[in-house]
Amino acid sequence: MLTAAIPANDRYFDALRRREFARLDAHNHAYLDYTGSALYGASQVEEQTRLLADGIFGNPHSEHTPSRDSSALIETARRAVLAYFDVDESTHAICFVANVSAAIKLVAESYPFSSQHGLVLSADNHNSVNGIREYARRAGAPVQVLPLDTTLRLHEPQSRLAEVASSGSGLLAFPAQSNFSGVKHPLALVSQAQELGWDVLLDAASFVASNPLNLRRCAAQFTAISFYKMFGLPTGLGALIARRDALAMLQRPWFAGGTVEYASVQHARHQLRAGQEGFEDGTPNFLGIGSVITGLNFLTEIGSARIALRTHELTRKFLRGLRALSHANGTPLARIYGPGDSGDAGATLAFNVLRADNRIVPYSEFEQRARTSGVALRGGCFCNPGAAEAAFGFDAVATARCFDASANDFSIPRFSACLGTDIAVGALRASFGIPTNSRDIARALNVVESFAQSDVRPYAKIARNEDHGIC
Repeated sequence: MLTAAIPANDRYFDALRRREFARLDAHNHAYLDYTGSALYGASQVEEQTRLLADGIFGNPHSEHTPSRDSSALIETARRAVLAYFDVDESTHAICFVANVSAAIKLVAESYPFSSQHGLVLSADNHNSVNGIREYARRAGAPVQVLPLDTTLRLHEPQSRLAEVASSGSGLLAFPAQSNFSGVKHPLALVSQAQELGWDVLLDAASFVASNPLNLRRCAAQFTAISFYKMFGLPTGLGALIARRDALAMLQRPWFAGGTVEYASVQHARHQLRAGQEGFEDGTPNFLGIGSVITGLNFLTEIGSARIALRTHELTRKFLRGLRALSHANGTPLARIYGPGDSGDAGATLAFNVLRADNRIVPYSEFEQRARTSGVALRGGCFCNPGAAEAAFGFDAVATARCFDASANDFSIPRFSACLGTDIAVGALRASFGIPTNSRDIARALNVVESFAQSDVRPYAKIARNEDHGIC
């Protein structure tokens, strides 16, 4: 029987999709933008609905019972997050914030940058991390960049960091996994940097969606996450997970409601609260925080190792499909950026579709065709200019000239026209999550195949022999 040939892991995830994500098939969507946001399971919504329907939660800055119930929920969520990353309150603090960007900004604005205490960024960083350089520059701190190689991996980062460390120390900020190419940068760089005297800010937003992260072993001073990238619900809530000794070194440049023991207008003075409470500005998202517990339970029930295996195999399947497609003249139909299907590739893949003469199909044209086919994926540079510049081979002199030429009226089409039609300005990104299945991948590849010039072997024929070979 056919079912006997389906691996147990496929059966598990097929059943999970029917139970938790039936809306995908009900609305005929192939959703492949999990690096942008995960999708929530139906049981998460049901659990959150029960919590809100049965509970009475007030602003946690008061002392009445609904307020205390909110405070208790927040503290339970703190412990649940720490436990998920295998640490506890004795060593780590959780600062709940709006998203990863807000978590990174907490560190950026409060870190003691100086002429002797600089900043090192990987070239591959989301703009939320790139923005730290503005705080460093304002403090007169040196800013250095770790370059990428042709596969978009960091190029000899430890030796480069050792060179920089000879003239001082400071903060190293890099992503555990690229939101552009999906490459997993070596977590060993955390301890290597610390041995050289550097503090580390780890952007774990893309990584933790499909990989386990143990902060006891990977003891970065600061780790930034967004919960919607992990399990879809709630949006507008992230966290800075900080070692307590590292949090104590930060000096906040301002204060807000909820962060002070007292503030005086008459005397123009204030005193920040100790620990994490001095970093949580305003009223926390106390109604959304309850769903963090549910989301973590959802991931734990499935198992982070199982999710990592599943999404890795899905990524390999999509990559094999892309590589199998070509035009009638034999030229490839896709250009792939990054490490491909190696062991350090995550569940994200960046690529461009090519015409028969090797010209790049504008990503917006592909997005439109994909949208009409019910396929959701991302186009652009994904707020990661460093990885994009390396992937597309931007010439520094040419890009500077084009930036200057459009300084007062910048647009992507104008910038692209300045660089020339043979230079890519933007790509497509497919990323995979818990509900993704072979049908989703086949639909996306069929959109790619639709750009082929005649006589290209249909993906359905390619996929038929692999249809049950995901895990």
